[in-house]
Amino acid sequence: MKTKSNGTTERAEASNTWRYPVAESIKRIGLVLTLIAFVAGNALAGPRGWPHHPYPRSSVQLGVYVGVPWGYPPPVYWPYVYAPPVAPVVVVPPPPVYVEQPRMSAPMLEPGYWYYCNEAQAYYPYVKQCPGGWQQIAPQPAQ
Repeated sequence: MKTKSNGTTERAEASNTWRYPVAESIKRIGLVLTLIAFVAGNALAGPRGWPHHPYPRSSVQLGVYVGVPWGYPPPVYWPYVYAPPVAPVVVVPPPPVYVEQPRMSAPMLEPGYWYYCNEAQAYYPYVKQCPGGWQQIAPQPAQ
């Protein structure tokens, strides 16, 4: 084999000469097939894009699938190992505790008496609560 000044051999140059016409012819075939598909698609569409025929009509359509093939191999890596779900912790609060406070309300009224509060310096029912306790007073007639 003879080596040329550009570093290639005669055999390498000969192999490149037949590759380019083959690649060009494959491109041309692909272009022609694409054009045929577009023309056939427009012909099948009918007038105004909708076939208006009173009788049923069948058609043949061709398509190209682009995507992942159905029989693809499993992944090379191992899938993640998922931990089992954790059961939720349920904390039931204790029921509320109600402590009833003694009421400092009006005294047990005995009929015929008035009740006086020294801290408030007023009579019942004008004062509802008396912290120091109620004084029982006999009523006096108005003068």
